[in-house]
Amino acid sequence: MRFRQGDVFDLGAISFSEEEIVDFASKYDPLDFHINKEAALKSIFKGFVASGPHPFHFYYINKWIPLFGSTVMAGLGINDWKFMKPVYPNQYFLCIVTIDEVEEFPEKKSAAVNWKFEFKNKEGELFQNLNMKVLHRIKT
Repeated sequence: MRFRQGDVFDLGAISFSEEEIVDFASKYDPLDFHINKEAALKSIFKGFVASGPHPFHFYYINKWIPLFGSTVMAGLGINDWKFMKPVYPNQYFLCIVTIDEVEEFPEKKSAAVNWKFEFKNKEGELFQNLNMKVLHRIKT
């Protein structure tokens, strides 16, 4: 597989139910406003909100790995992960991934690829983004 700077991948739109939010948060981020309805209603969010990592985790496992996982040699880092807006139950959002930078190492048949993940609500507003750098096998 060849990785080209500027390539864009639309990973589709989804939403999380209250049950999905509670299930994920119970395992990975058990804060009251993610798992307790009464506490969530009293929080600054006025209801359940998804854990910050939940959108990325969903798309990484269900969309990104099936497309690119077979070429992964190693993860090199996640940078600039920002949470700008909350995700509420049944709120549709989408994930766009762009190859931001590629550094090829032909002698090692590999490339360091910087993936830019952008999560937007249906109005097109950015609510979360991050950069993930991964070392991939490439064909030379």
